Amino acid sequence: MTVYPELAGLVRMAKAGLMAESVVPYLIEVWVTEYCQQVRNCEIVETSQEKCSFLFDISNERLISAWAVSQGASHEKRDATRMRGHPLGYGSRYHRGHAIPHSLGGPTDINLVPQLASINVGPFRVLEKKAVATVGSLYFTHWLYGSSDAQKPTRVQQGLLQAGAAPEIAVHRNA
Repeated sequence: MTVYPELAGLVRMAKAGLMAESVVPYLIEVWVTEYCQQVRNCEIVETSQEKCSFLFDISNERLISAWAVSQGASHEKRDATRMRGHPLGYGSRYHRGHAIPHSLGGPTDINLVPQLASINVGPFRVLEKKAVATVGSLYFTHWLYGSSDAQKPTRVQQGLLQAGAAPEIAVHRNA
């Protein structure tokens, strides 16, 4: 499980409105270091879409992490047709879950991950709703895989970081 020994100090010292600049480089370093120690062939890219950022492993075609600074509730209409076109091959227990929630401005495509329905419409919503309500907070998800070639994450870390406050990080099983 990913450990963040310096995160609490960075968040506590972060200034409002500068959370991403002061914390995201540290998170990326932790995520990439851990991931590449577990996966032999990894080609990590950072990309952005609609104010959300993503670390994606091109070699293994899977999402590693996603993050966004809350701008409050998004009022964009969900593109249900595009979501239906996204592969879903893990049975009825799984959804096409958003790494960054649609309510926070999360797009489709790279942002969709096989996620247990019981997590997606249950405990995952607690931090999602809090992120939407807390403008300026940094919301992230970090996806963990059981083997180097698996396409379905086995766990996810979900975090909400607010300047000057203790980090809130939840861990959810996804198997």
